[in-house]
Amino acid sequence: MKHKFKIGDHVTWNSEAGHVSGRIIRIYINNFNYKGYTHHATKDDPQYEIKSNKTDHVAVHKGSALSKK
Repeated sequence: MKHKFKIGDHVTWNSEAGHVSGRIIRIYINNFNYKGYTHHATKDDPQYEIKSNKTDHVAVHKGSALSKK
């Protein structure tokens, strides 16, 4: 089952450094370029831009990589 998140949701995901948590700051529903790569997103399978709570690092993930906290 695909989760739908909204801007402001607090989520967690697994990174190379372990579990990270943050807030969704943007939702992509069309293909977009981010840090030199084309990321694929659709209305049915969006990608989420998330700002880490701890480091202020910004990352982009599909909903399948995220869990609501």
